[in-house]
Amino acid sequence: MQADIKTIAALGGYCLNAITCVVSEVPGRVSTVQRLGPDIIADQIHVLFAGFPIRAAKTGMIGGIDQVQAIVAAWITIGQSAPLVVDPVMVATSGVRLMDEECLDTVKTLLLPLAHVITPNLDEAAVLWGRRVTTRSEMEACGHDLSSEYGCAVLVKGGHLGGDTAADALCRAGAVTWFESPRIDRVRTHGTGCTYSAAIATGLARGLLLDEAVHEAKAFVTRSIAQHHAWNGVCSLNHLHQE
Repeated sequence: MQADIKTIAALGGYCLNAITCVVSEVPGRVSTVQRLGPDIIADQIHVLFAGFPIRAAKTGMIGGIDQVQAIVAAWITIGQSAPLVVDPVMVATSGVRLMDEECLDTVKTLLLPLAHVITPNLDEAAVLWGRRVTTRSEMEACGHDLSSEYGCAVLVKGGHLGGDTAADALCRAGAVTWFESPRIDRVRTHGTGCTYSAAIATGLARGLLLDEAVHEAKAFVTRSIAQHHAWNGVCSLNHLHQE
C-alpha cells in the first residue's frame, strides 16, 4: 500500500485506498497478515467513488473469497467506467503464500474478466496458465492464452528470467509488445509488482494509452531500482527518486 501511494504521488496522481488486508512486513519477510471484513472493504470503495472522480483503479493483495466477492460486487455496481489494473498477488517474494486455491478460483472466475490489464510475474503467470513460464516464447504464449481467456490485455513480467535485460511482454488481440530495461542486480525487488501496476494505473488515469502507460511505468520501476535505498546491507526500491 505504501508503494502504491508513493508511486502514484510521484507520477502526478492522487492516490485513494480501499484497504483489504493489514500486513506486517519488511523486504524479504512477511510476519503477519490480517484480512479486513468484506463489508468495510465494499464501503470504502463506495465512499471513494461517491466522493471523488475515479479515473483508474488497481488491485493488489486481496486476501480471501469474501474479500474478492466484495470487490467484484462493488466494481460491477459503480466502477466499470474506469480501467482496472489487476495485479494478481499470490505469493510474497519471501515465499509466503498469500492466496489459497479457493480464492484463486474466485479471482479467475469473477475478477480477471473485469480487468483492463492483468500484470502477473512469471510465478503468477504459471499458476494462471497451468504450466511453467521459463522463456520469452513461453511468456508470449502464456500472455496470448490468458488474454483470450479473460478478454483483457496481459502484461507478463519477465524479471525473474536470466540475462542482461528485464523483459516484459504486453499481449492483447493476438499482438505482443516487448518492454525491456537493463537488469540491475543486488537490489531486493520486494514491492516491484505493486509499484509497476500502480504506475500503469496512474498513466491510464492521466489518459495515456496502455502501451504508453506501460512504457512510463517500466521506466519508473527501473529508476526506482537503480536509485535504490540501502541500509544495513539491504537495498530496496526508492519510489521518490530523481529523474
